[in-house]
Amino acid sequence: MKKRDSNWVVKIEKAIAEKYGHIAIQNPRSFWNEEKEASYLDQIKQRYKKDNKRRESLEKINKDGFFLSKKLLTKDEDRVCPACFEYSFNLKDDLYMNKYDCCWKCYVQFVERREERWMNIDQRVEFLGNFYKGKDNG
Repeated sequence: MKKRDSNWVVKIEKAIAEKYGHIAIQNPRSFWNEEKEASYLDQIKQRYKKDNKRRESLEKINKDGFFLSKKLLTKDEDRVCPACFEYSFNLKDDLYMNKYDCCWKCYVQFVERREERWMNIDQRVEFLGNFYKGKDNG
């Protein structure tokens, strides 16, 4: 039987250090600190949120006998103008829908140079109510 060399591990480490440098035989824990730990945990949380969001968007839902992607059903885009009740395909209207809660046509007709009045929801409802009452009567 062969006798085991007691310095075998030391010889291996020395050979590795000669070939790859002393950093190759260092314990990885010696380079770890609290800042790296916090960064690592933050990266794990962000990855988990991203994976969870992706998993939810790929989930299929049975809608009227068809399996549809949940991603298709959760789009919260209301393309109907609350002022004129018209459905808009125009991309220009997106800006005005987000900022003024109306389409471009209604912005030009009702909001332009009267932004403060339009932003007050009570005055807006009263104005639109009066506007549509007048349209029905005459």
